Amino acid sequence: MAGPDPTAIGAAWGRASHVRFDQKPYVLEDTVSIRLVEDELLLSIGLIDEEGNLGPIGQRVAPHRGLFVGRARLVEDLVIDRASRGVDQYVILGAGLDTFCQRRPDLLQRLRVFEIDEPTTQQWKQDRLRELDMTMPARQVFVPLDFEHGRSWVEALKERGFDVTAPSTIASTGVAQYITGDAMRATMQEAAGLAAGTTLVCTFVVPVDLIDAEDREIRAFTEQGAAAMGAAWISFYSPEEFCTLALDAGFDDVRHISPVDLNDLYFRGRSDGLRVPSNEHLIVAARSQEAPH
Repeated sequence: MAGPDPTAIGAAWGRASHVRFDQKPYVLEDTVSIRLVEDELLLSIGLIDEEGNLGPIGQRVAPHRGLFVGRARLVEDLVIDRASRGVDQYVILGAGLDTFCQRRPDLLQRLRVFEIDEPTTQQWKQDRLRELDMTMPARQVFVPLDFEHGRSWVEALKERGFDVTAPSTIASTGVAQYITGDAMRATMQEAAGLAAGTTLVCTFVVPVDLIDAEDREIRAFTEQGAAAMGAAWISFYSPEEFCTLALDAGFDDVRHISPVDLNDLYFRGRSDGLRVPSNEHLIVAARSQEAPH
């Protein structure tokens, strides 16, 4: 069976390693990712060693753990908040090895989750879940899509039962740096063209001169590693540029969330020093009309 995209492995590892190596309380308790990504795979790329401890690559990227955990927790909190307001469609763009549906079956009574990703990674994930005897609920809808072919992701969603007349929550994390500005603009325009009350949460990577000096070494290492795996980072934005992109796309309520904000929300007072580095920021962009109660 072909392996998943390396960037999907990295994000899953970021979540799994939090529970595996950090102290309680956990910001996000993702024990599913620990099982989903096999130790053999992690060992082969140096994330762990033969004893199951952090390997050479795992040690180098450890400072980014807080990033994967913090952004996943923010998205989950947003999805729960919107669901309480009647938004029952959740779309994950570039879902990779996301584990929301397996971790939170309690929320699937009021949510349909549409996972969009390229076919190879998506098939690997489904095969792996079956191998582990993990349930794939009926409300977990897989939407295979090769983004490079330029097909509309909204059209692909509609074919799988997505209701374009109802609001949705859309998450795109860890994607913006890999696609062109034009592709990001098109993604935002499609999202903003959906029903009023729709919300998009999206991460982006800032230029190196906008990150803290203490984070520049790990930024360089991570960026070089991504390029070596054939997943070069090609797009960088200041917060002002990315917010403007969302506003121009048609969103009228755009909020910037910085690493400082995430650290205040989820990592304040931790004794293990876990934090979100200054490399990646988020926006929450919404259409003005609130979802029905």
